[in-house]
Amino acid sequence: MKVTVDVEGRQLTLTNLDKVLYPEVGFTKGQVLDYYTRIAPVLLPHLADRALTRKRYPDGVEGQVFFEKNAPRGTPEWVRTATLPSPGSSKGRETIDYTVVEDLAGLVWTANLAALELHVHQWKVGAGTADLLVLDLDPGPPATVVECCEVALLLRPVLEADGLVPLAKTSGSKGMQLYARVDGLTSAQTSDYAKGLAQRFEASHPDLVLSRMTRAIRGGKVLVDWSQNSAAKTTVCVYSLRARERPTVSTPVTWDEVAACTAPEDLVFTSDDVLERVGEHGDLFSPLLS
Repeated sequence: MKVTVDVEGRQLTLTNLDKVLYPEVGFTKGQVLDYYTRIAPVLLPHLADRALTRKRYPDGVEGQVFFEKNAPRGTPEWVRTATLPSPGSSKGRETIDYTVVEDLAGLVWTANLAALELHVHQWKVGAGTADLLVLDLDPGPPATVVECCEVALLLRPVLEADGLVPLAKTSGSKGMQLYARVDGLTSAQTSDYAKGLAQRFEASHPDLVLSRMTRAIRGGKVLVDWSQNSAAKTTVCVYSLRARERPTVSTPVTWDEVAACTAPEDLVFTSDDVLERVGEHGDLFSPLLS
């Protein structure tokens, strides 16, 4: 089934709207498009000027998945693209032609590709420096987001003492991330700072925190992944869907919610939950915007 729609003056052909992409709950591609259309007012400012990596699930979350950085064949001419260096590309490319989603039509076009997950860098196209610091808290089973919250609460006063204003969000999967605005720092400098924090907390809380990715020592601990600040790496964007059993979302949370978390389900939010939260509280991540 194909449907032609007008999105802010752009003609888009939407396909397979009744295709189920989340089989466990029967969540369809049409519902994915509906979510991204409704969340667009708070999502788009966080995508603006950032090269986008799409994680596509053409056959749903239980099917084949692939990361896509290059603008795909058939990209409309009105979708912004940015040609950027590709250091360390596994395919030997010197540059990548990224898409940059900056309006509702571009977001709907992207979602129609079954791009459930949207991943971005911590820098903006043409800026030359990072504007975000991220600490990705990744629990090693049996640790969960509960332990991530414990680590986040330990990190918060240290970040604040360094003049930063940290905000928290769920990953939409099993962990969470802390973000803060930075100005005038290179990605290497933010990586070095984040690595230093991770190593300090590993030394002071060895039973809880890790700064190293060695899987053999991950059990029951929280990896403070500082490497996500690398200029070449991306992190799931706030308000992005995740490819889990249910349509969970990477969701901003308050520090009160972080402190009150006693079970993993306390910080699991689906698309409907997030739309309701935004309706009540607005964009909790708006302080990160310039």
